[in-house]
Amino acid sequence: MNICGYYPESINEGEGLRAALFVSGCRHYCKGCFSPATWNFNYGEPFTPEREQEIIQDIAGNPLLSGLSILGGDPFFSAVEVSSFLDRLRKVTGPISVWIYSGYTYEELIEDVESPEYGLLSRCQVLVDGRYVDELRDPSLLYRGSSNQRLIDIPASLSQRSIVEWRPTFSF
Repeated sequence: MNICGYYPESINEGEGLRAALFVSGCRHYCKGCFSPATWNFNYGEPFTPEREQEIIQDIAGNPLLSGLSILGGDPFFSAVEVSSFLDRLRKVTGPISVWIYSGYTYEELIEDVESPEYGLLSRCQVLVDGRYVDELRDPSLLYRGSSNQRLIDIPASLSQRSIVEWRPTFSF
């Protein structure tokens, strides 16, 4: 797996101050994608054990973080590797809020509960789902680029077996 970016602190990829990890590789090929270079699975740098450990220590050492956001590309194309990373991260940090962005819809990700994609989804708290649709671009939307994309509360949705939209805890 390669990563094509890491920001130790960001306010753009989810609620609060979050670390943001960008995973290389995507096969959705959305028209108008803000970063088509990330479609290439070899783009960026290898996510070596050393680089992973640096990022884990960085996140664990920042008490101001609200959590981690994982974007891409599309992290679900590297579901096994990202899940393993989250497991190792939580061994160091304990519970940590994870937002994950995907061109897949929630419905696609829950089709097979035995799949690596479902396993990754179940490790996260908020899913920003759906392919970016250039014709539905809306810069006023919170944490997403087009109006077809949803902010989904994953634990509540899995528990209730229906989609529960995520709601901000901060007032705007």
